[in-house]
Amino acid sequence: MNPDEIEQVNGGRPAVFRGATVLTMDDAGIVRDGDVLVQGDTIVAVGPRLEVPDGTLEVDASDGIVMPGMIDTHRHMWQTALRGYGADWTLSQYFVFYYLTHGPMFRPQDIRAGNLLSAVEAVDAGVTTTVDWSHGLQTVEHGEAALDALQSSPGRFVLAYGNLLGAPWEWTHDPDFRAFVDRFPRSDMLGLQLAFDVTADPEFPERAAFEAARELGLRVTTHAGVWGATNDDSIRLMSDHGFMGPDVTYVHAASLSTDSYHRIAASGGTVSVSTESEQSAGQGYPPTWNLRKHGIPVSLSMDTSVWWSADLFSAMRATLSADRSREHLAAHSQEETVVGNALRAEEVVRWATLGGAQALGLDHLVGSVTPGKKADLVLIKNDASPALFPLLHPYGTVVYQAGRGDVHTVLVDGRVVKHEGALVGDDLAAAKSAVGETVDFARSTMGETAWEEGMHPELPATERVPNPYTYTDFTGSDDRHQPQQGPYDRA
Repeated sequence: MNPDEIEQVNGGRPAVFRGATVLTMDDAGIVRDGDVLVQGDTIVAVGPRLEVPDGTLEVDASDGIVMPGMIDTHRHMWQTALRGYGADWTLSQYFVFYYLTHGPMFRPQDIRAGNLLSAVEAVDAGVTTTVDWSHGLQTVEHGEAALDALQSSPGRFVLAYGNLLGAPWEWTHDPDFRAFVDRFPRSDMLGLQLAFDVTADPEFPERAAFEAARELGLRVTTHAGVWGATNDDSIRLMSDHGFMGPDVTYVHAASLSTDSYHRIAASGGTVSVSTESEQSAGQGYPPTWNLRKHGIPVSLSMDTSVWWSADLFSAMRATLSADRSREHLAAHSQEETVVGNALRAEEVVRWATLGGAQALGLDHLVGSVTPGKKADLVLIKNDASPALFPLLHPYGTVVYQAGRGDVHTVLVDGRVVKHEGALVGDDLAAAKSAVGETVDFARSTMGETAWEEGMHPELPATERVPNPYTYTDFTGSDDRHQPQQGPYDRA
C-alpha cells in the first residue's frame, strides 16, 4: 500500500490479506493459503481465495502469518520514559527508586511522555491492546496526562488507574478522582480499571478500594504473589471478604501456595504473567506450570521497559522456555527425563492474544481472527529474513523465530498503523521529543551522582569458590592466563 491507499483503507475502503497462513485462534484453527477480508473496523470473512467487493485493496501476505493483534495485560507505560535505566536492578532497588526516593519527581507531562513512547512501541511490535498499569498517578492531573497520551496514540488501551504513593482506600474515594471517573470517555478503544495492591494488613484497609471498584463498575488488577511484598495473606483477605471474582486480574502470582491458586481458580480470576520480570526481578519463578495445573486462565505482559524488552515476542519466548526449563529440572531432580512437552507453542500464542482479551472481558471484540470481530490484525512477513522460511510450524515460528522487526503490517480497529515495517504517522517523533525532555528533567533533578548511582547499583561482594583441581601454586605472570575481570568485579 502506498500512502494514498493507506489513507483510503483508513477511510473505510475494503482490504484483503491474500495467501497468508492465518492463525485464527478460534475454532477454525490454522487456515493455510488463507485470506482475511476487512471492511471498516470489522473482519468480514476468513478463508481461502475469498471473493471480495470491487475496489478492495489487496495486500500480498504470501509466506507470511496473519494473526490477531497481541494484548499486553500489564505494562507500566509511564516508566518507558526511562527505558533501560534499571537494567541491573533487583526488585528492591526498583522499589527504592520509584516508591521511596525519585517517584515523586515525575510530573504530569512526564507521565504523558512515557505513555506516548510506550504506545508507539506497542503497535510497532504488533501489540494492539495494552493495559496501562499506571501507578504513577499522584494526582488527577497526572491521570489526565496519561489519558491524553492514550487518546492521541494509535492502539486500543485500558487505563488501570493507580497511585503508588497513595493509599488506595483514600484516593479511590477522593471527589476529584470520582469526577475523573465520571467524565472518563469509556469506549471500545479505551477502558478503565483500578490498579492497587493488597498489603496483607489484617485490618484489610483495601476493602474500601474494592468497594469503590464495585460501585463504579470497574475491574481490578493487582500485583499478587510478589516475593516479599504481597503473599498468601493478601489472597486470603480478598477471598474471606468476598472480593475475588472474574473481574480481578492477579499480576505475577509467582510465589503463592496451593491454597491461593485454588482460590483464584474457584473465583474465575485470571493471571497476567510477566516472565522476563519474574525471572530477573525475583517475584518468584514464572508460575505458568502452576497455573496450568490449577486451570487458571493466563495472559501475558511485559511489566516495564525501565528494565526489559517491551514486546510480546520476548514474552512468549521467555514464557515457553521458563515453563519447559522448570519441567526438565523437576524431572531431573527425580532422576527422570521429560519425553513430551506439556506446554506447546500454540498455547503461548493463545495467551498473548485471546487470553489477554478474555482477561479484559474483550474477547467478544478482539483476540481472534473471527468474522464479526474488530479488525485488530498483525501480518508477520519479512522476505529478507532467513528465519521466517520455511514456514512449517507457524505457532513455533511466532514464538521462537519471529521478532518485532518482522511485523510487516498492523491494523487497529481497521486502521493501518504500521505497513511494510514502518510506522504510519509522526507519533514516534513527537514521543521521542517529549521523552527527551523528561530525561533531561529527571537527570537534572536527581543530580549527576544520584543519576549514575541509580543506574549502576553497587554489586554485592562475591566469594570465589575454592577449586579442588589446583595442583600447584603456579598462577602465571602472563595476564593472558589470568581471569578477566569486568569493571564491577569484586575480588
